[in-house]
Amino acid sequence: MELIWQDDADDTVPGLLAAVRAEDGVPDTPADGGVPAEFRSGRHLLARDGGATAGYAHVDVRGDSLGNRIVELFVHPGHRRRGVGTALVDEVLTIDSPLRLWSHRDHPGAARIAAAKDLARVRELFQMRLDNAVELPEQTRPREGVTLRTFVPGRDEQAMVDVNKAAFDWHPEQGMLTVADVVAAEKEAWFDPAGFFLAVDENGEVVGFHWTKVHPDGTGEVYVVGIHPDAQGGGLGRALTLAGLHHLRARGVPEIILYVESDNAPALAVYRRLGFTLRYTNVAYQR
Repeated sequence: MELIWQDDADDTVPGLLAAVRAEDGVPDTPADGGVPAEFRSGRHLLARDGGATAGYAHVDVRGDSLGNRIVELFVHPGHRRRGVGTALVDEVLTIDSPLRLWSHRDHPGAARIAAAKDLARVRELFQMRLDNAVELPEQTRPREGVTLRTFVPGRDEQAMVDVNKAAFDWHPEQGMLTVADVVAAEKEAWFDPAGFFLAVDENGEVVGFHWTKVHPDGTGEVYVVGIHPDAQGGGLGRALTLAGLHHLRARGVPEIILYVESDNAPALAVYRRLGFTLRYTNVAYQR
């Protein structure tokens, strides 16, 4: 087996990721057959076996707000249980930096490697789903003085990012969102300003948002809901959440998903009351 570091993902990576998705249901792959947006920068590690790309690891060198570089690893289903994943992890662990390695859907193979390498389970991220058989509550109005409108590209990026930063100053990834990140997302095929809701106060200031997403397979997502700490309460979060959920249902999505930290008890309570149920857990390991 040969391990090769590259500055870009070569043309074998999309096929490997598509094969992994067909087997495991993840990762999300773009409709054009390329690599996900989050894999278009950083460092790329390929495992070659007999001339074929048997495994792939992506290292986000920008990292998170805690100083960790973020690693995601994938092994082609046809090359599993041959030591490819262990070889990728061993090579990644030579990086002289704090690392967090993500296991999608709490994969048992990843758990075995983590135990062998003495990696600690440090974070759990739930994916929850809302079946279309679950009836949504009627939309609610935000409190007096606050109205909802949709996002205007070229005008609202900074205001939205400011709210996001205040709402997620505790979050290792979401709090790092920049205007450039939002502008880049606007160029993606899935971006739809009609599904990006802003809460605006009587002074015209953005105080909350609900950014929805429709995946290439038609699945709807509660992508991000953020409320400025000074504007929390009064049913604003519920109003924004329901606006997005009703919008996605009107788009005809087969189901709606979201991601939430396993220890975010208030958010979990809200989503469970709306009918969301746990589908699977993503796990982050750290040395």
